Amino acid sequence: QVQLVESGGGLVQAGGSLRLSCAASGRSFNIYNMGWYRQAPGKEREFVASITWSGGNTAYADFVKGRFTISGDNAKDTVYLEMSRLKPEDTAIYFCNARLIGTLLFSDYWGQGTQVTVSS
Repeated sequence: QVQLVESGGGLVQAGGSLRLSCAASGRSFNIYNMGWYRQAPGKEREFVASITWSGGNTAYADFVKGRFTISGDNAKDTVYLEMSRLKPEDTAIYFCNARLIGTLLFSDYWGQGTQVTVSS
């Protein structure tokens, strides 16, 4: 029903910045919120940030507060993650998430992920 495509990952030096994008496409869907998760080797997938589509309310994991900023473009069905002051421990595959409003229930969709590598 819905496809999510991430872009913007790459290799960056510690202390540098990177912007990730995720575009949603499909037919007849309404977004409740969109967000980002990440997964590093040997670790479980963890929440990074999210933004509600109606009010723009944001939420962040403690380990990225003050460094990452999430934003959304409702007209483009696209969410962004501005990452600054990157650390080697930020190295992970970053996955886009979209929670859609159904008739009675929410439905979650996931992108394929984009690799972020931070060198020391």
